[in-house]
Amino acid sequence: MSYLFTSESVAEGHPDKVADAISDAVLDVFMAHKNPAYRCACETLVTTNQVIVAGEYKGPTIDNLDLDYLVRRVVKNIGYEQEGFHWQTLKVANLMHGQSADIALGTDTFGAGDQGLMFGYACKETEDYMPSAIYWSHKIVQGLSVARKNGVLWLGPDAKSQVTMEYNDDSSVNRVSKVVCSTQHSPEVTIEYVRENVESFIRDILPKELVDDTTEFFINPTGRFVIGGPDGDTGLTGRKIIVDTYGGYSPHGGGAFSGKDPTKVDRSAAYMARYLAKNIVASGQSDWATVQLSYAIGLAEPMSVYVESSENSRDLTKWIIDNVDLTPKGIIDRFDLFSPIYSSTTNYGHFGKSYLPWEKVDLFHQCDGHTQE
Repeated sequence: MSYLFTSESVAEGHPDKVADAISDAVLDVFMAHKNPAYRCACETLVTTNQVIVAGEYKGPTIDNLDLDYLVRRVVKNIGYEQEGFHWQTLKVANLMHGQSADIALGTDTFGAGDQGLMFGYACKETEDYMPSAIYWSHKIVQGLSVARKNGVLWLGPDAKSQVTMEYNDDSSVNRVSKVVCSTQHSPEVTIEYVRENVESFIRDILPKELVDDTTEFFINPTGRFVIGGPDGDTGLTGRKIIVDTYGGYSPHGGGAFSGKDPTKVDRSAAYMARYLAKNIVASGQSDWATVQLSYAIGLAEPMSVYVESSENSRDLTKWIIDNVDLTPKGIIDRFDLFSPIYSSTTNYGHFGKSYLPWEKVDLFHQCDGHTQE
């Protein structure tokens, strides 16, 4: 019997993603020094013409970080020049402070920056080893953002998409069942114009073999959407954790990513879990894989390692434990995580982007029938 599964994504102008982008931009300033002694955990709140940045850091004094300029640059690059949220007129509040000495006790020795559990997932549904619903949801809002920046001026920065996939009873992808998309737009265009053009745009993005005469499109279902972004809704760092990962298709440990340096295993261990899952699937050892890692604050070795896959789960778990360094330092060194790469992760998912180091397929090779690193 067939079944449906739905995932959503949001554009870079969504209020929560504006906050994520600012937090990751602040982090990248620290990571640009490539100094493993530097730390940053940055949270951002955005609302009508106001940006509040708070958190802790270790490294260059915050006076040397031109936070006001950094925030305005991020907002300008996203494209906000509206009355209620404009990169030139918004106010910036800087509440950053030095890192707690108690937290430093753990992270300075490269123990985990906090306790927690992280999940990674991969499957064969798409070329990026990502589930189909989140994959196509990302493609839709990313495409809208590209079109806007390339001259489709009636589109606004704020947008959301949602794709419902229909699966066959053997869990293979059958078709796109429903598409929901809401996009901010200029007041000069009618809702009929928005609906017609956005649906046409989405149809060009989705593979024709996945769309049929019964696929339903719901474009701006509430109608007019002129006031958007932080002027329409408050945004906070870390509220789009399902968008950032697998669209709800696999478990989630609950930790957010943006603004956190790689000693925070919420981020770095989630990247390692994805790397392990993707390499298991890409090496042909399983059609899909879920990996869980867990940690305790201040301790380097994981509390647990768990692999669930279509086959060989326990053997794979043992092989990973025996052959892969899963300490925070081991993860950081493998992926060179003290680098200013984090702004490139903020939007359209932290996984499935081939240029990111945890997306490499280089962990396994076959040697005399035995899996080796």
